[in-house]
Amino acid sequence: MVYFLIFISAIFVNNIVLSQFLGICPFLGVSKKINTALGMGAAVLFVMTLATLVTYLLQQLLNAWGLGFLQTILFILVIAALVQMIEIILKKISPSLYQALGVFLPLITTNCCLLGVAILVANGTYKIPSVDGVAVEPGLMTGLFFAIATALGFALALVLFAGMREQLAMAKVPKAMQGTPIALLTAGLLAMAFMGFSGVV
Repeated sequence: MVYFLIFISAIFVNNIVLSQFLGICPFLGVSKKINTALGMGAAVLFVMTLATLVTYLLQQLLNAWGLGFLQTILFILVIAALVQMIEIILKKISPSLYQALGVFLPLITTNCCLLGVAILVANGTYKIPSVDGVAVEPGLMTGLFFAIATALGFALALVLFAGMREQLAMAKVPKAMQGTPIALLTAGLLAMAFMGFSGVV
């Protein structure tokens, strides 16, 4: 039951982009086409899951050796290495997706939602809904599930936003609102729609 609650909470109630405003750069930059948005969502899912696993284990070592102050630097290095691995794989398997993602694939390295989730899970400070009033202790399994659900929430927001922007491209938008202004307005409306899920969990 706790995993289901984490899933609902991370995707809908506390969406990483629309509620916590992390990962806005790729959200606005790679959301012009649904195919590109799906590719970015898949890349973030893969990197976030692996990064959370590796950084959680790394944090245990840092805590044991009293080197917790190195957390941010080491986490960024781990995420950067994983992104490089994704780039190499995508370049060989799907060159078209690699070209479509362009500069935003390396930007996953500095995507604050990846680093944010890694730090939240490593420190055990992410939100776990209580089950029947009983608080659940954060651990590796709940942390991994939280990371996967958060990445799926990121992908959902990205794909929904991309679909809206594809429709807006065919609409008659006033010249002053074309491009970034209408995109930001649409993102705000999407965030307000997701606020309707608050209080569900």
